[in-house]
Amino acid sequence: MGFSQEVECNQDSLTFCVISPYYPRQSSTLHAFGSILGLPVRSQGDSQSDNKVMDNITVRQGETVFLRCAQGDVVTHTAWLNRSSILYAGEDKWSVDPRVSLVTLNQEEFSIKIENVDMTDEGQYVCAVQTSSRPRTTSVHILVQVPPKIIHLSKDIVVNEGSNVTLMCQASGKPEPSISWKLIYSSGDLASEDEFLEIPSISRRRAGTYECTAVNDIDTDVQTVDITVNYAPAVSEGRDVGVTPGQRGELECEADAVPEADFEWYKDDRRILIGLDGFEIVNSGSLSKLTFFNVSDEDYGNYTCVALNKLGSANTSFLMYVVIEPTSSTLLQGPRAVQDGSGGAMGVHSHTCLFLVFLPFLLRI
Repeated sequence: MGFSQEVECNQDSLTFCVISPYYPRQSSTLHAFGSILGLPVRSQGDSQSDNKVMDNITVRQGETVFLRCAQGDVVTHTAWLNRSSILYAGEDKWSVDPRVSLVTLNQEEFSIKIENVDMTDEGQYVCAVQTSSRPRTTSVHILVQVPPKIIHLSKDIVVNEGSNVTLMCQASGKPEPSISWKLIYSSGDLASEDEFLEIPSISRRRAGTYECTAVNDIDTDVQTVDITVNYAPAVSEGRDVGVTPGQRGELECEADAVPEADFEWYKDDRRILIGLDGFEIVNSGSLSKLTFFNVSDEDYGNYTCVALNKLGSANTSFLMYVVIEPTSSTLLQGPRAVQDGSGGAMGVHSHTCLFLVFLPFLLRI
């Protein structure tokens, strides 16, 4: 059994001629027969037509499609063809594609299969059968559906506050996927139904993870882009602290900034350097702590915390003031104390009162 490999197609690619020792030269509209689900053959035209057409077969990329062709006792030669190439001539494989293989060849059926279907497999397939009287063809058109795949996506970016930002997301797929953007974990309404997302004059509130979603009838593909927005530091207002001499004192400075701020501490106009005896400066993320292990008289006064990054700086002031705890010999008596004639205290209120003397305003002068 054999067929000539000479196959011709006309301009519309729907008509071709097979020239072989077994076929007279003839031309007919390409038809094919095939089914994933074993659908019956449907005839177009009158019932006597030798050219039969199956409904289109829709298959997803990566699946296996079966092409089945009814035979008959009077069949002498048969072949499966795809566009301008012969796949199988009887049991002889002409295709070099390892995904194409013979399933069944007997008097009733001639079936082949194509595994791991791809977009290149889409098109018209023909089962050509030579009978003792004349040839007949059965055809089918394979439609390959492809799940969406995001193929071009903006990379993670870092911008300064106030910049204009454009994100791009492009996807392939069949049917053509629709594209949408949204900012994850945002209470706002920033979204887009387009492959481009425009963010004019971006603010720090628009920083975060943006999600691009590509959807078609087959599946969904999702990828993300991170936008980091840089901005200058903003510091929380400093809180004055009262400390008893000889005790531990601590000043805390907090700054909101991207990138994270560096901190500097000053007493009056003199910078406090890390490593000086009696002090400790610990910076952790957005927080800086200035600790005094044993507060002395010279430690009281005005302090300034400066937070700075490449976009700017901000500062806040603190006052560390003295708190005096009276000893037992200097405790004042309660307001209900009454002096007797000898100067002794009478009717002293039963509760002992402890008075703390604060001097914050004196130290600010």
